[in-house]
Amino acid sequence: MVQAFFGILMLLPALTGWSTRHDGVAYIFFGCAVFTIVTGLCLWLTMRKHQRDLIPRDGVLLVPLTWSWLPLFASFPIMISLYHIGRPIDFSHAYFEAVSGLTTTGSTILTGLDTLPISLNFWRTFLQWLGGLGIIILAVAILPLLGVGATQLFRTEMAGPLKENKLTPRISTTAKALWGIYVLLSVLCALAYWAAGMTFPDAIMHMFSTVSLGGLTSHDKSFAYFNSPLIECIAIIFMLLGSCSFTLYFVCIRRRSLKRLWQDPEARATLTVLLGSGLFASFWLWIKDTYPLMEALRQGMFNVISVATTTGFMSTDYTQWPVFIPVLMLLLSGVATGAGSTGGGVKMIRLLILIKQTQREIRRMVHPRAVQPVTIAGQVISQPVIFAVLAFMLVYGMTVIALSMVLLLTDMDMVSAFSAILASVHCMGVGFGEVGPAGSFGHLSNFQIWICSLAMLLGRLEMLCFLAVLMPSFWRR
Repeated sequence: MVQAFFGILMLLPALTGWSTRHDGVAYIFFGCAVFTIVTGLCLWLTMRKHQRDLIPRDGVLLVPLTWSWLPLFASFPIMISLYHIGRPIDFSHAYFEAVSGLTTTGSTILTGLDTLPISLNFWRTFLQWLGGLGIIILAVAILPLLGVGATQLFRTEMAGPLKENKLTPRISTTAKALWGIYVLLSVLCALAYWAAGMTFPDAIMHMFSTVSLGGLTSHDKSFAYFNSPLIECIAIIFMLLGSCSFTLYFVCIRRRSLKRLWQDPEARATLTVLLGSGLFASFWLWIKDTYPLMEALRQGMFNVISVATTTGFMSTDYTQWPVFIPVLMLLLSGVATGAGSTGGGVKMIRLLILIKQTQREIRRMVHPRAVQPVTIAGQVISQPVIFAVLAFMLVYGMTVIALSMVLLLTDMDMVSAFSAILASVHCMGVGFGEVGPAGSFGHLSNFQIWICSLAMLLGRLEMLCFLAVLMPSFWRR
């Protein structure tokens, strides 16, 4: 049924194209939507007799299968539409574009975005919005099936000053509430963009990319196309909102108090790091005479927050800045978003737990017999959660190194290889070198494209879910 519902959503770009009367590829989206719906219903009818309650192992298998399967159907209208307008691409690149959208990575293999049919640009950006919403619902509805690792980490985020273990008694009610918050932020963002001077289609498409922290746009120049400080300020506000946990917004609304947002240690750390790094970068650009003061503040805040939140919008080619700033931005993209947000990376809560555990080990060297639990905001972090965080960080690092080495075997230069994998695993979308702001992923070989597609899926689903399916013990009864 998920596939059939996905097919129904595919009708939206078709309707968007028909509304302009000169789109030219809207009927392709309609045909692909019908195909997706029909095949989805056929699969559902075939499997209906075998329905049963999900067990944890089912959830572990369902998540990677769904996120690998849906891009297949999402890629069909992309590939066929580009062929129709005389810009053919092969399936691997179309699948990459679809994965990039659904995982909210924002990498692209396309150029000439301004001349693409509106239905195609709508679909590319809409996929990000679906992916951002899907991750939130996944975090609340699916991760509790996965046992200690992801579930306990999610609850740890809600610990601190927020004592609720469950947002609502029923998971479905929670998912609907978060869906409502997501839509509300989306509407506010679109209206703000429109009021600031964007055309209505641009406002909708860039809202999709902003709230989801995806970063795909309908213009080759990204936000430099608009050249508007007001539009950039609006983007900064909603990127900051997207970087914090949506479950936290639910609690703030229910308790009618924004104090809960700042009392949450992860949200406080995330906002402090983002705003602090943006101000520092602006100051550095000013003292290095890269820009005058106000322009340095504008460019520094927007681009640093964009990359650090794994969005990937750009208003200039920041690889031309003093090298320290782009490297800082790339590193921040791994940690400067919260668990339960639409952002990628390892999440700030894991970094906080890792720092606390390191502090405890240092103190134990001085006082080996002292009992010193790891706490965040007065809440004790259990050993299983700490071990899960350590295991995740190890797997994360090993995955980045391994996939980067694979790209190096294909004769890609070191800077491009490592930044391409980091951009994919962090779901940030833009790297350095060949895949920097001035380049794209379009020139990569099919093999390199598949590696980056795998990296995006691993990063968005946090790796352990994929790796669990590969273990022989997973398939034993």
